[in-house]
Amino acid sequence: MAVQVVRYVGHRSIIAKHIGSAKDETELTVLIQRAQDWIEQQTAQLSLFPAQKQKVLVVERGECIGVTHQFAYQFFMSCFGEGGLLHLPRLLLDLAIMRLIEPASKLRSIALLQHYFGITYSQRFYRKVPKFAAYQADIEQRAYEVAKQKLNEPFYIVLYDVTTLYFESFKADEFKTHGFSKDNKSQQPQIVIGLLVTQSGFPLSYQVFAGNTFEGETMLPVVETFISAHPQSKPIIVADAAMLDEDRLAELRQKKLSYIVGARLANSNLGLVKQIHATLNGNHGAIARFSSRHGDLVCDFSLKRYKKELNDLNKLIEKAERMVEKQELKVKARFIRKVAKEKIELNTELIEKRRLLLGIKGYCTDLPEPHLSNQLIIDRYHQLWRIEQSFRMSKFDLQTRPIYHQKHDAIKAHVLICFVALMAEKYLELSTGLSLREIRFLVWNITETHIQDNLTKETFVFRSPTKDILNSPLAPLVSKWNLIPH
Repeated sequence: MAVQVVRYVGHRSIIAKHIGSAKDETELTVLIQRAQDWIEQQTAQLSLFPAQKQKVLVVERGECIGVTHQFAYQFFMSCFGEGGLLHLPRLLLDLAIMRLIEPASKLRSIALLQHYFGITYSQRFYRKVPKFAAYQADIEQRAYEVAKQKLNEPFYIVLYDVTTLYFESFKADEFKTHGFSKDNKSQQPQIVIGLLVTQSGFPLSYQVFAGNTFEGETMLPVVETFISAHPQSKPIIVADAAMLDEDRLAELRQKKLSYIVGARLANSNLGLVKQIHATLNGNHGAIARFSSRHGDLVCDFSLKRYKKELNDLNKLIEKAERMVEKQELKVKARFIRKVAKEKIELNTELIEKRRLLLGIKGYCTDLPEPHLSNQLIIDRYHQLWRIEQSFRMSKFDLQTRPIYHQKHDAIKAHVLICFVALMAEKYLELSTGLSLREIRFLVWNITETHIQDNLTKETFVFRSPTKDILNSPLAPLVSKWNLIPH
């Protein structure tokens, strides 16, 4: 049976379009629908009784021509929208999405964008990437707004730490150069990243430094940049003992910036160490405050910490005693000092000081006790695991390292892309309580299968079941972002 579209002129019918010939009722239904579609597209004729269209797929003629992950793409893009980032270049956001889904090189990421989502970029995308670094201040402002408005962060304290990122190269310059590597890649050039986060670990600001920059010299530039952008906010800065440097802390006091910093008690004089030991007296949970050249020194004693440190100390002393007995001059070890060109002995004074400090942890602050209690000083410092977690996220989940770029702007753009991805990852974690791995599993399981009718060439898209994600902690976000039609 032939199906044709005709128009009437006078008393004659003129064939406007021959649609095709049907061999059975199913094909006839399909051809009639195609004829109606053609009339709607080619003419302005309206129906008095418009009916809802029903597409018909003949399973026997169907062929799967692809599976996409548009839901996952829309989910992460909606997360960027929640952070007010949709005005950024789409390439920047797409590369950040690939960091969240399947971290890879830029070239591989472009190929995966095409494979998973049908998004195509030309090979000239490399020219655009270095320009992304210009968006850093804008993105950091958006991060601040997300932390304040979406996550209700109080900004009472901020956490600071540094890490290193190495390059898949052995060629160094004044920027990517050799330094103390936290990745155990001392033979490869690196850069130093200083990161500022909220007390829950949400990233706020960062700076990139040359690979041989001393950790203590990075904190003030990052903190000052943050405060200059948000002058109404002067939070307490929390950092680990690596930041403890008399000159740096003097600068903080001069600029009237409050701090809580891990103390290096081993560098204190023996008189102060004996005073601390006598005051705490080995009582589990004991806390005391002392005066020091770095400000107030808050110390606490932990029996669990004592047992661990005692075990470690005994091993080190045994090793040192064996070396002294054999006079192994070429091997460096703790608790050994050289007394002659060919003679070493135990450093008993250092051993005594270390024994006195077993189980004791110190924290330096400029905050007087009425302003912040000793227990709160300790609690605030122990929140540093949040920033360590952020670094683990960026290094392992997002695979920030190694870096393959060579030009400085491209390196900074790479770090910025990872920062944007870290914003999304941390927002999702704080909003849902799920890790990125769990989130990725849930959203990646929702796929779109594309089936094409071999006769009509019409493509039908079927989405996989959404029951699991709607029963997960992601459900409120999925509903809020209207990702699954009702």
